[in-house]
Amino acid sequence: MSSFSALKILPSHPIAGEYRRHSSPFHAAPASRLLRSSGANYLSSTSSVTAAGRPVRVLSANVVSNEKQIGSALAAITSKEALDLYEDMVLGRSFEDMCAQMYYRGKMFGFVHLYNGQEAVSTGFIRLLTARDTVVSTYRDHVHALSKGVPARAVMAELFGKTTGCCRGQGGSMHMFSREHNLIGGFAFIGEGIPVATGAAFSSKYRREVLKENCDDVTIAFFGDGTCNNGQFFECLNMAALWKLPIVFVVENNLWAIGMSHFRATSDPEIWKKGPPFGIPGVHVDGMDVLKVREVAKDAVARARRGDGPTLVECETYRFRGHSLADPDELRNPDEKARYSSRDPIATLKKYVLEHNLVSESELKAIDKKIDELVEEAVEFADSSPAPPRSQLLENVFADPKGFGIGPDGKYRCEDPGFTQGTAQV
Repeated sequence: MSSFSALKILPSHPIAGEYRRHSSPFHAAPASRLLRSSGANYLSSTSSVTAAGRPVRVLSANVVSNEKQIGSALAAITSKEALDLYEDMVLGRSFEDMCAQMYYRGKMFGFVHLYNGQEAVSTGFIRLLTARDTVVSTYRDHVHALSKGVPARAVMAELFGKTTGCCRGQGGSMHMFSREHNLIGGFAFIGEGIPVATGAAFSSKYRREVLKENCDDVTIAFFGDGTCNNGQFFECLNMAALWKLPIVFVVENNLWAIGMSHFRATSDPEIWKKGPPFGIPGVHVDGMDVLKVREVAKDAVARARRGDGPTLVECETYRFRGHSLADPDELRNPDEKARYSSRDPIATLKKYVLEHNLVSESELKAIDKKIDELVEEAVEFADSSPAPPRSQLLENVFADPKGFGIGPDGKYRCEDPGFTQGTAQV
């Protein structure tokens, strides 16, 4: 087990006052020492609890308040890395802003859930992964797909319901999938992606230990705070710990499950604490700071890759829009929304990289221009792409399309040209 079993990394200023009230009372140590230490001698004295008969060390680490110290201690990055992080986050934000425009113009249908404000989580984790690593997402999945390398035009075309989309127009907003990029959902119901992610992690371990393949692939399972009281979550924590699966459970805690406040919905709002009872390290990190997320992600991904098992990471973040574009967003307190908007993760990264002379203002402006053109091209591509033909309607629905039975004439019903008559126009 890691030298830390539960590590709480807080921002330099409180995110939510209610969280402070629930904070662990244990002695605090500098976060950089805890993250980079491999021996328990670096840790302050703590209390221990028992999980499955094993001692589990529980810690709370407050990040030092000086922002420059945070940067130098937690986030030593190169200019190339800084540009990559910035570009990925700007792509996610610009893409989602364009989605809002296209939705209100009637180019998209159904529910569309935007990721604005949460970019630090997707970028902080996914940009560390290899092409072979797997990502499992939720219904708020557009930006996860982009971070994993799915082309913006393929994601936009999918949202438009066109054949050039990454799911040929059959998935839509909530069901992004790309076998080529190892993005296996996109799941509309909360919690349903976690067992799939656990299965993907089991596959990696099976190939490595049973089939003796050279496989160190890692799976990242993204889900929200509203999922964390569901049974599938706990079942999969147990299974992943039992088999030491190479998976990182990433909770994108944006504090609201549709219109339900996180603090009203759970007996203990600190989700990271749910890991140690299963023998899994639990980490809480400021999800509005990509550099802090990235540092925690490095450790969790490396731990999974070397075969040490799963990690539960709670990223406390915030969505800048309503639950979906159909949500008027009238339940959240305006002061709360303003407080988080002032901590925009893109603006935070931009400030850091400029102050530390990692990049120039002109380089960032060039990225902004590049992304604007990329998103505009994605819209033009999607809009001009063809809609799926009627013949595609029943594809990828049943494993055996002939399972519809045989008609009175002895022929398969699905081969009758009039079989789909009466169905909605695609």
